[in-house]
Amino acid sequence: MTAPAVLLEWSPARPSQSRRRRARRRFAMLIAGLSVVCAALPLSALVEVGRWGAADERTPTDAIVVLGAAQYQGAPSPVLANRLEHARQLYKEGVANTIITVGGFRSGDVTSEAQAGKAELEAAGVPSKHVIALPFGANTRESLEAVATIAGAQGIDSVTLVSDPAHMARSRALAEAMGLHPQVSPTDDGPGSAMTADYVARESLGLITVWLDQPTPTS
Repeated sequence: MTAPAVLLEWSPARPSQSRRRRARRRFAMLIAGLSVVCAALPLSALVEVGRWGAADERTPTDAIVVLGAAQYQGAPSPVLANRLEHARQLYKEGVANTIITVGGFRSGDVTSEAQAGKAELEAAGVPSKHVIALPFGANTRESLEAVATIAGAQGIDSVTLVSDPAHMARSRALAEAMGLHPQVSPTDDGPGSAMTADYVARESLGLITVWLDQPTPTS
């Protein structure tokens, strides 16, 4: 081997180039891995929304929780009325002896979603003592936090969540995160029950937010 060839073989630039190539490969692998995760997360959320939207668990629980929707000066909106009727049917079937209505006040309201729901159920024949109105929460998370807060005092451990099909996966995930043991029974027809593309997309995004908001387990 000639002297110039030896010098070229041992040139200090060659290890540096090799390190740069390895760094580029690691970076490319990292980007590829992140791309897989970013694609898998929305797909997993879509699958979960579809899965729980099609579920209908009617094993007896301690309480039926009707998630809130709009009401108009005490008159439930069609979506809320549909959820309440579904809950009443579950009550009649013996799924639970207690119905909890949730939902707070919106701007200009003189009554809450929870109170409107309780009045509607009583008018439909459910005894007042079997309906608990929790007029708290501007969203699903806050309403379920109210349920979790009173659960121990009311002897409630397991709940059957009633809402629209697309709303079930996120509601269930939130209830689990708050220490409740949820089952789901979505409305199967009527207002709010359609799995429209925008509703499913919105709830899938919301479910991802719930997943990302969970604390990391510590060893």
